[in-house]
Amino acid sequence: MGQPGSKTRRATYADLEAVPPDKVAELIGGVLHVMPRPAPRHANASSVLGIEIGGPFQRGRGGPGGWWILDEPELHFPDPAAPGEVDVVVPDIAGWRRERMPELPETAYFPLAPDWICEVLSPATERVDREEKMPVYAREGVRHAWLVDPVKRTLETFSLIPGPAWERGPVHRDAARVRLVPFEAIELDLSVLWAT
Repeated sequence: MGQPGSKTRRATYADLEAVPPDKVAELIGGVLHVMPRPAPRHANASSVLGIEIGGPFQRGRGGPGGWWILDEPELHFPDPAAPGEVDVVVPDIAGWRRERMPELPETAYFPLAPDWICEVLSPATERVDREEKMPVYAREGVRHAWLVDPVKRTLETFSLIPGPAWERGPVHRDAARVRLVPFEAIELDLSVLWAT
């Protein structure tokens, strides 16, 4: 415990860079979050979802194209509480409409907020995903968010509303076949996300 009146040192990007490569690190509000690499069910759900959406929306195979769909992009946003510092978040999957981001950046990170993010929940990450990262995504203007739970076999949808805040949409379960904003041009069979 610190001395009365002392402040806890804010973590910096240098602290994030010092995290071993076998971990996932994020920096939110000056707090460093270090998590294990995804477990197999988590990795499967994320990979399969990226394949299902990437073909039609990034490649234009069986869908409209017009998107970048990327796994684990590092996003940098200004930290409103500390001028000159950044929040660093890494969604499991993110998508940008090409009309907003015609080309990929030259940097190792993305300064432009995605149009859509997906977090695949696990016991180690759920609190940070819901309580820390979702408010950052709303603040930065991400319009759509999905939370996938491969153990409960659920997909929760959220849309950004003025505030900014999240409006929770339907929760889809098990083997539902759904058309979800912003990818409603295709039907998604949720059963393919769950390892069997």
